[in-house]
Amino acid sequence: MSLKACWNHYLSHDAPPLVQFIKYGVAGGIATVTHVLAFFLVGFLLFPCVGPEDPLVKLFGLAAPVVADAVRARNAVISNVLAFFVSNTVCYIINRLFVFRPGRHHVVIEFGLFLAVSAISMTVGTTLMGVLIRQFGMQTTYAFGANMVSSLAINYVMRKYFVFKG
Repeated sequence: MSLKACWNHYLSHDAPPLVQFIKYGVAGGIATVTHVLAFFLVGFLLFPCVGPEDPLVKLFGLAAPVVADAVRARNAVISNVLAFFVSNTVCYIINRLFVFRPGRHHVVIEFGLFLAVSAISMTVGTTLMGVLIRQFGMQTTYAFGANMVSSLAINYVMRKYFVFKG
């Protein structure tokens, strides 16, 4: 098999399971970067949820307003919901084209299920993030990280077995 044929096979929906998982990881990485960028752009520009003591602010020497924990928690949730729609649209397109075999459902239903699965994992993760900020005063960046980790496992299993053909 030529290098080009091998490469095309790995990019196809017929790739071996390990390759599929690696492709899922790459797609997830792209979606995660999209989500993080969208979250912090919204969290800095529209709904302030990052305070002056946040490690991201300190790392990059940014200016951030002092915001009460309850307001910061609410704004972090709003920022996360907005970032959700942006990153999940990107993620769906990549997963449909390169990772999973589409066609279990009509494309509209498939996208709806994709968003529903993501919404479940986002609800779990966002609730965790809000609790960590509100109840424990955790910095937004760390609470956001806990949100992201909790979403990963839920999304992979549900997408592989319920949204796409595997």
